[in-house]
Amino acid sequence: MAQSPPIEAKVKAATASTFVIALVLAVLNDLNGDAELLAPLPAWLQAIVIAAGPPVVTFLSGWQARHTSRISQL
Repeated sequence: MAQSPPIEAKVKAATASTFVIALVLAVLNDLNGDAELLAPLPAWLQAIVIAAGPPVVTFLSGWQARHTSRISQL
């Protein structure tokens, strides 16, 4: 079984920053009291979707993206 390559730092950084932004948006959404988009979901599930959705999408898209090849300088 082939070993998968390590996750690049840019993918980790994009995931972490998106998670922070998602948390900020969730707090602002809760403070504003306007959660019509996710209104059919229970409040606890809304928080999970808002907080976990963007970083999951960011991680998967970053993982699937082609990375530029690196030329080693010897």
